[in-house]
Amino acid sequence: MLRFTIKRLAWAVPTLLLVTFLVYIALRLGTDPLQSYLRANPRATKVKIAQYKSVNGLSSNYVLGYFSWLKNFVTFNWPRSIKGSREVWPALKDSMVNTVRLGSLATFVGVVVGLMVGMFAALKPGSRRDVAVNTAAFLGISIPPYITAVLFQLLFAVYWSRWFGHTLFPTSGVYPPGHMGFDLVLMLKHMALPTIVVAIQVIAVYSRYMRSSLLDVLNSDFMRTARSKGISERQILFKHGVRNALIPVVTIAALDIGSIIGGLIITENIFAYPGMGMYFLSAFDTGDFPLLMPWMVLVVFSTLMFNLIADVSYAFLDPRIRLD
Repeated sequence: MLRFTIKRLAWAVPTLLLVTFLVYIALRLGTDPLQSYLRANPRATKVKIAQYKSVNGLSSNYVLGYFSWLKNFVTFNWPRSIKGSREVWPALKDSMVNTVRLGSLATFVGVVVGLMVGMFAALKPGSRRDVAVNTAAFLGISIPPYITAVLFQLLFAVYWSRWFGHTLFPTSGVYPPGHMGFDLVLMLKHMALPTIVVAIQVIAVYSRYMRSSLLDVLNSDFMRTARSKGISERQILFKHGVRNALIPVVTIAALDIGSIIGGLIITENIFAYPGMGMYFLSAFDTGDFPLLMPWMVLVVFSTLMFNLIADVSYAFLDPRIRLD
């Protein structure tokens, strides 16, 4: 286990370097950082322009420019944003915290409910409840999140206000404008609708995964052998069935959780939620290279780390898998 983990971590380093290098090239080609800077700062002096090019690795070719940028990045000599000359880390940190808060809550609710619903359907395949779960899952997957988000905003804000004189849930932001300090109840009210929108998609996906995986396990030879030994159905289901059925589900879950850090772009944009998705859209719209590169690095790093976590977790779910 330890040797496998160290080996994967060692491979993660060159992978991270390679992917961030490709991202660096793509952003230089796609956003033209120098022109974006000049558009946002038309009165910039030659000294300021030279300083901007140097700290972002734009004053040389792609390879040397990347390593120049990388040196500044790892030493925390981060350039300021081209629009407003803001520090990057405070804005990135706040956006990341907001996205992790929303994404973690929605994913936790969605995965737990989805796995339970999938188990519920798999125990009686072909029954009415199985058909009902499959139908609901297909509907949840088929309806785009922006449709669900707009419908929820209309129902719980516009029409609810007409019917009862007040909105049930806020439809934008983390707090009301001008709010100061931490208020858990108020924050949860603002997070309710985007959380439900994301959770619906997650429940639909994981109920299908769990149903399919559990059905394969329940019909396997070792499950029939366990029944022939007189082991109780409850013990067979949870100790042998669910544990083995979770193995393929863990792979998907790790990829989904790792991608949360990149932001829930559609949902955050509709609900004006200041997370990583809104951060990316705002930075990409202005071609703000100093804001975009740290965002990309965090997304790649998070994906690699959660892939490692998924691989290591296999050994805990199925001791037959030997990672060493």
